[in-house]
Amino acid sequence: MKIIIFILNVLLLIAAPACNNNKNPYADHNKEAAKVVYTCPMHPEIIRDKPGKCPICGMELVKKESDEKKLADMKMEALLKPTNEFVVSSIPVTTMQQKKEQIEIEALGYIAYDTRQIGSISSRVAGRIVKLYVRYRYQKISKGQHIMDIYSPEMLTAQQNLLFLIKNDPENITFIQAAKDKLLLLGMSNEQLHQIIRSNKPSFTIAMFSNYSGHIHEAAINGTMNTSSPGMKDIALITEELSLKEGMYIQKGQSVFVVYNPDQAWALLNIYGDNQGLVKKGNTVRVVPETASGKDFRAIIDFIEPFYRKDSKTLTARVYFNNSSLKIPIGSQVKATIFGNSKDAYWLPKESVLSMGMDKVVFQKTGSGFKAHNVNTGILYKDQIQIMNGLSPSDSVAVNAQYLMDSESFIKIKE
Repeated sequence: MKIIIFILNVLLLIAAPACNNNKNPYADHNKEAAKVVYTCPMHPEIIRDKPGKCPICGMELVKKESDEKKLADMKMEALLKPTNEFVVSSIPVTTMQQKKEQIEIEALGYIAYDTRQIGSISSRVAGRIVKLYVRYRYQKISKGQHIMDIYSPEMLTAQQNLLFLIKNDPENITFIQAAKDKLLLLGMSNEQLHQIIRSNKPSFTIAMFSNYSGHIHEAAINGTMNTSSPGMKDIALITEELSLKEGMYIQKGQSVFVVYNPDQAWALLNIYGDNQGLVKKGNTVRVVPETASGKDFRAIIDFIEPFYRKDSKTLTARVYFNNSSLKIPIGSQVKATIFGNSKDAYWLPKESVLSMGMDKVVFQKTGSGFKAHNVNTGILYKDQIQIMNGLSPSDSVAVNAQYLMDSESFIKIKE
């Protein structure tokens, strides 16, 4: 019994110092965790308690920072929020800038004939082509040029009626004048008419003259326009023979030739979707032909086509100009700079705005993180996007919204 009491007293003496010691049992562990350690930037598995060199690559070891304090300061509810509501990040921020941008839009296009200057040469009488003076497509002709001779029974009969009246009833001025007017309306010139009266003999052919200057582009055959060739768009067919031949018959009122004037042209500029809202009628344009860069000129946009051309998703703007002195070949490719109206608005870098289809989202700085926020945007110009509403000038947003987006989270919130 005495032995048992002795053992208990010894145990109490040993335990007493431990009870009086208030030292934290985890203090040594925390001290060890707070100790500075060094690691290799290329091989993070190398850990040392003092500076030195990496045994693998030989690089100097760097101090390894601990993020324990930062994590301790972060609230758990912020970390648990999905990225479509809240993002924890230290990404740089920016604010809207109010400034007046001088809009300049680059566009590509080509030179084409001004279709307002198209001239159609038609036959006023039915008959047969006796002589044709125009030999090939795109042949240049001038106003008043003799282009063909036609034999017309109708014209021959009208001439004989006039000569009969002059010979047998010279006092009937009214009938004689009506016969002259008929010949003039059928296409006879005043010179031809006076020649017939002086010679007292009818002419078996009537000369047809051009009323326009330009290039011959199309000819009629059997009353139908020849559309087998691409027409004015295919400049390579410059020596293609005409489908209209000597000996062919033409109908009254039939369009024989179509003449385009190369001295009056327009530049057709293709405007892409992002810039279509910036281009207006009356905007100044600088046009530079690729075939003659030294012949650049200034003009204005005269017309914006209200439709999309076939197989094209660009809007076409027309620029009319006088080509008589420039002599730019039709079909030439051009580069153009369109000077739009200045925009006094609020702008953000385009990387700051995330497109979610119909919605536009920015990440607004809120406390220790970023919150997704809808905004309404306007035009996109270079690397800037216009903010219509949804933000105030003092609001800070993430510079790169794409960097903060969690695609899966955003998709789920939309479903």
